[in-house]
Amino acid sequence: MMQNSKTIGVISDTHGLLRSQALRALEGSDLIIHAGDVGDPEILTTLKTLAPIIAVRGNVDTEDWALALPETEVIEAQAATIYVLHDVHALDLDPVAAGFHIIVSGHSHQPDKTLRDGVLFLNPGSAGPRRFSLPVTIARLDLSRRPFGVDFIDLMDTPIK
Repeated sequence: MMQNSKTIGVISDTHGLLRSQALRALEGSDLIIHAGDVGDPEILTTLKTLAPIIAVRGNVDTEDWALALPETEVIEAQAATIYVLHDVHALDLDPVAAGFHIIVSGHSHQPDKTLRDGVLFLNPGSAGPRRFSLPVTIARLDLSRRPFGVDFIDLMDTPIK
């Protein structure tokens, strides 16, 4: 899917809870990626009011509505090719050989950005119910610069204006 997106909001693991802080943090995004474990189709409907959304199915997305969500998605945005899946451990391809610049995943609930062989691996963390002592976060991906910019926004500790 081609997108003319410079700023991408990345959210995952909402598990049926879409916080108002997440909505405010995603405002101004050209595109929103939901990396699975949506939990409720209304979350996607609400996110679509902010920007076009691309979502993949996570392991908790087992109800009939979720079967329409793909397990993986490929996005071409600006000069980046992005591969989206829920669990990075299910990645069954070589991202470098496949020409991907960014791999977006969720599942672990731990925000992380790692550069491996020139490929950015991005997990926005979990935006849903707090799990253990892990933070509640989303990420903003800036494709207008190289290396790609990534900002994590802690939805519980950072006041968002």
